[in-house]
Amino acid sequence: MLERFLVPEKDRVYIKFENMSLATISIFEKMGLSSEDAKLSTEVLMTSDLRGCESHGVSNMLRRYVEDYGTNDMNPNPNISITRETDVTANIDGDKGLGLHVLPRAMEKAIEKADKHGTGTVVVHNSRHIGMLAYHAMLPISKDMIGLCMTAGNPMSMVPTFGSEKRFATNPWAYAVPAGDMPDFVFDVATTQVAGNKLSLASRVNSPMEPGWISKPDGTPIMEENFLPENAESKLGSDEYMMLPMGGTREQGSHKGYGFAAVAEILCDILSGMSAGFLMPSHPRGIMSHFVQAMRIDAFSDVSKFKKNMDDMLRGLVETPPAPGNQDVIYPGLPESIEVEKRMREGIPYHFEVIDWFETIKNELGLDFDLKS
Repeated sequence: MLERFLVPEKDRVYIKFENMSLATISIFEKMGLSSEDAKLSTEVLMTSDLRGCESHGVSNMLRRYVEDYGTNDMNPNPNISITRETDVTANIDGDKGLGLHVLPRAMEKAIEKADKHGTGTVVVHNSRHIGMLAYHAMLPISKDMIGLCMTAGNPMSMVPTFGSEKRFATNPWAYAVPAGDMPDFVFDVATTQVAGNKLSLASRVNSPMEPGWISKPDGTPIMEENFLPENAESKLGSDEYMMLPMGGTREQGSHKGYGFAAVAEILCDILSGMSAGFLMPSHPRGIMSHFVQAMRIDAFSDVSKFKKNMDDMLRGLVETPPAPGNQDVIYPGLPESIEVEKRMREGIPYHFEVIDWFETIKNELGLDFDLKS
């Protein structure tokens, strides 16, 4: 994660992984989730925090989920059902369930099909936010499989290249590929210039936006450093700004980010039987569709040879001489694996405002957890 999004040292409160996990489980259970679903949802959020992806961990997301449960925008006990299925595909109705515990089950189904037939693809409709995509994409790794995950839906936040109205969410993609001795390759990116939840982090730590990250209300790219409009940090798709596709402007390649966003919209929303997000009629806030795929490596190649070749490629990347003024060359998944070890040892650095929220919600819900023990 970019340095600008990290919690400033003076504002950090270090919390043990175990303490934050127990607190988060208790909040999910209070929202009506089963013990199993509460633990699974917490695992998704805490994996994000351990890997340094704080934009999709408890800091930003848990309070939003609590709000959505309070307004009945999410179903704490969804009846997850298969609406269409073949040997290698399935379409699942998420029944307004939080994607943190709906999508892992969809990926389990994809893995099951891949185990039998070499590949499995599952789409999910009528679901909600899935957290960090990398979590779901990484599930097949332990089975010597490659994982792919996409999501699309609302809230609308991205303007298409040359457009003046929002047409997509951030529509992210994630790939996870097992290696041998090297940390696994895990690539997780939004199709906007920056993930939408990172705007909340930037606002919390008073960090400016880079040129070409967001647009004016009329769609004109803002090409100078700027701060989010006041009180807009929690309004993905705010009327005060719109997010630009990866690339920012046409000259810098925004048509590529726009194209990837459109593919996610097709494979998630349209393929699952829903309309494109911006064409949907009035519906509960946050309705989303998802796409997951698992590919068994030995259906294509020898697993040991594949992992050795992955190690050779990844080692070749990190051994690339850095350009002047730059640190060592890295690859997707390497910094995160290092961060997991560090945070499990030292604790996870949360902004004091996040800890204040946990203390407030503990009192509001009548819970009994201790983050600082």
